[in-house]
Amino acid sequence: MQSGAKTLSAGGGASLCCLLLLWLIYSHLLREGQLAVGTCEIVMLNRDSSVPRRTIARQTARCACRRGQIAGTTRARPACVEARIVRSRQWCEMAPCLEGEVCSLLFNRSGWTCTRGSGRIKTVTPLPKEPS
Repeated sequence: MQSGAKTLSAGGGASLCCLLLLWLIYSHLLREGQLAVGTCEIVMLNRDSSVPRRTIARQTARCACRRGQIAGTTRARPACVEARIVRSRQWCEMAPCLEGEVCSLLFNRSGWTCTRGSGRIKTVTPLPKEPS
């Protein structure tokens, strides 16, 4: 009976060691510039406030999306969204505006506006993806 318990204990220790090794490899890969699936990060952000009462911001995000998803915007942050939303240009379906803002499509569906009750309006026009 004791030899069976020792074997079980050794097997459990080996499994734990294997899981620890896999976790270390996974965390190392994430540190080496890979994103976890379903996440995004901003890689470039430029702001131009040279015109009074107007700020032009351009940002580039990098995303690691699941199958059927594409980089988009949710709550004014880069996020993975359903690809059909971007293809159909139904931008407001991805909930791009902050809480308390109302989303409206631009007349030609080239982007959207987020309007606050105070009258502040943000207009967003996504740029087409550059060929890689």
